[in-house]
Amino acid sequence: MLESLGPLQYGLVVLILITAYTFRGVTRFGSGLIAIPLLVLILPISIVIPTMVLLDFIASVSHSIKHREVAQWKVIYPLLPFTVVGVLIALYIFKTVDTNLLVKSLGIFILLFALYSLFSPTPRRQGGTLWAIPAGVLGGMVGTLFGTGGPFYVIYLQLRHLDKAAFRATVATIFMIDGGIRVAGFTFSGFFIHETLLLATLGLPIMGLAMYVGGHIHTSISQTTFHRAIGVLLLVSGAALLLK
Repeated sequence: MLESLGPLQYGLVVLILITAYTFRGVTRFGSGLIAIPLLVLILPISIVIPTMVLLDFIASVSHSIKHREVAQWKVIYPLLPFTVVGVLIALYIFKTVDTNLLVKSLGIFILLFALYSLFSPTPRRQGGTLWAIPAGVLGGMVGTLFGTGGPFYVIYLQLRHLDKAAFRATVATIFMIDGGIRVAGFTFSGFFIHETLLLATLGLPIMGLAMYVGGHIHTSISQTTFHRAIGVLLLVSGAALLLK
């Protein structure tokens, strides 16, 4: 499949990865939300998802190690068994459901998340440990199917009302553990084929450079404007997937 891509398509893949991981360097999450719906327009979803899972796992390891001292493990532990359940459900779906249906489902999910990110308020009430059940199952399942399970973990942490430093460290640690579980699942299920590993290898230096640049970007754009711009991008990419 990779051999059949032309120079323009290769350039688009590189541009998508640069954009996604520069954004992740700025915000510490969201690379999958940007890259996956756009890459699926060029490459099969069976190659895109495992590739992004592997790259995002490596990115999460670097972030979680850097901020490990303030990660809130009492918030993380309740998630883990339910995340495993979600990953196992998703692997079964991934192996049995038609890829075209998965692409359309991804488009619907991206559109719904874009609308949520544009119009929903930040949760204000305190949430208890039981919220780890839906967050873990949905985060593991949607993350494995579409590479974008982060929103469920973010909502869970918002409900736990962590301070900014603890939030960033905890979400990075959750992404690392969740990513490790998904990498193991994809490995044992045989999804890391030659083309997947080749694309991940080619994407690794792009990811590293883009995250470094993103980490040193200081922007005057407000947080609200920034998230609205991302929401509009997701609306466009989700619609493109449905029309593919």
